[in-house]
Amino acid sequence: MTMDAYEYEDGSISYPGHPRGPGGSEPVGTIDLSEYTAEVVTWTTSMATPPGVREPNTLAIVEFDVEGTAVRAIGQVTTDDIETGDEVEPVHVEELREPGAGIREPESQDWDGYRFEPSDT
Repeated sequence: MTMDAYEYEDGSISYPGHPRGPGGSEPVGTIDLSEYTAEVVTWTTSMATPPGVREPNTLAIVEFDVEGTAVRAIGQVTTDDIETGDEVEPVHVEELREPGAGIREPESQDWDGYRFEPSDT
């Protein structure tokens, strides 16, 4: 599983990817952000979560440095012990939420994705 960001002709990178970049061009490639570490820009803990999402649920906005280009992403964190400035790495998980708890049919959704885990380095 990859955490694909889109790269555009003008050198910009977006995550999640979009069919058109800031200058209106189509993507020219992808970059797997799961191969990078990121820095926590800010974080929050939600105590009132949607059905099937763990409670409390700590979320962070993180910034990757991809060859001098900043790429930000938001996602769940694997621990509630996180601080601004911490280095984190994306880790793939099979279920970001419990599939049977929502109003949609579980088979109609993808439940896997990435959480951010504090880095050992």
